[in-house]
Amino acid sequence: MEGVALKFPPLKLFNPNFPTSPATTVTFSSSSSSSSCSASLPVSATAGKEADSALGTLSLGHLTRPDFPILHQEVNGSKLVYLDNAATSQKPHQVLKALQSYYAGYNSNVHRGIHYLSAKATDQYELARKKVADFINAEESQEIVFTRNATEAINLVAYSWGISNLKPGDEVLLTVAEHHSAIVPWQLVAQRTGAVLRFVDLDENEVPEVEKLRESISRKTKLVVVHHVSNVLASFLPIKHIARWVHDVGGKILVDACQSVPHIVVDVQELDADFLVASSHKMCGPTGIGFLYAKSDILSAMPPFLGGGEMISDVFLDHSTYADPPSRFEAGTPAIGEAIGLGAAIDYLQGIGMQKIHDYETELANYLYESLSTIPNVRIYGPRPSEKVKRAALCSFNVEDVHPTDLATLLDQQHGVAIRSGHHCAQPLHRYLGVNASARASLHFYNTKDDVDDFINALSETVSFLNSFK
Repeated sequence: MEGVALKFPPLKLFNPNFPTSPATTVTFSSSSSSSSCSASLPVSATAGKEADSALGTLSLGHLTRPDFPILHQEVNGSKLVYLDNAATSQKPHQVLKALQSYYAGYNSNVHRGIHYLSAKATDQYELARKKVADFINAEESQEIVFTRNATEAINLVAYSWGISNLKPGDEVLLTVAEHHSAIVPWQLVAQRTGAVLRFVDLDENEVPEVEKLRESISRKTKLVVVHHVSNVLASFLPIKHIARWVHDVGGKILVDACQSVPHIVVDVQELDADFLVASSHKMCGPTGIGFLYAKSDILSAMPPFLGGGEMISDVFLDHSTYADPPSRFEAGTPAIGEAIGLGAAIDYLQGIGMQKIHDYETELANYLYESLSTIPNVRIYGPRPSEKVKRAALCSFNVEDVHPTDLATLLDQQHGVAIRSGHHCAQPLHRYLGVNASARASLHFYNTKDDVDDFINALSETVSFLNSFK
């Protein structure tokens, strides 16, 4: 089949001087002592239909959008509406400035260097680790290991803890809704150790069947690997309860928190998680860095994952001894600038307040679900929101007889609306749902109801256009 060459118009700023009108400054002060700054947010006094004359009516999305320069541009001749936040979030000025400050002012390798630049880089790198620890309420910063991303963090647990602790007949329990990054490493480890992977299906509300998961936990269960928030179904799992069930039989729990840490208050001590992973780029930080949280006693007993510099204590020709965690698991030069940028992102999020973000996004989630439900022949995956059932601010969906990639392509090219289409790294879940792919719109706190309205209007026009060929 011949390919089709698409010519895209040049990218240009929607409003390069945003804001152009007199600005009001709103400061969100952090209640956490770990936050070294607050988010001082310039607010356009005349933001079109998005703004009211009274400051109190401005949503969190209106207040924070000016901090994100990428949002103020045209794409394919239309104002950009970015609704692909479950794949990656955008970065505020504060994070961009932190990266620039490091590379322009004190770029140097960390640890062991005695000169000024190295000492400052080391201080800021380790301060970022402390910020992560405080952000998720880890008991100590040594429980935080920096990795390339959450995928590497899961692989670290799989190949260090998993290879050392799993034996033939041991069970690793997951759900069919897990991300590939939470499935594939354990498939590889199971092949090497003889451990068995077991999967829990969805219930009638298209949420992993929690009671079935509880019944599946036995003395054979050495590890439960589950998401906190599904990147497809928008559902939440009761991690605290699951942790108690698996601990009662002597097992452990690994939590994929990539879709929760950026959006809600996450307290690893309250959850009693043994392992928890997340990615910087989904929480307004740079790409190329994520982190693993692990309880200190578990981490101390784990062997190295990668060998090389930085992770050693002493090296001899016939053997080596290893550093204490977290250095034991951070071989080679780390992502220094990225860690510092992640620290700046945490400062920014804490300056707003994670509960404030969660409350606002819950409102957006309901508005997105109800608005999308008005599209004829739409199928939204996951639970219907109610007073008892909360959804994350994303919707994976299909429209009858319309391929999701056709929707995503035309939304982008004709309307400047960025959503995602495909299997969202969840092929087993899509097979369970009886589809090959879905479209997904996902929001963050800098989105507004106006973004949702623009998306729904564009989607309605796109569906009508595609149906006109039938």
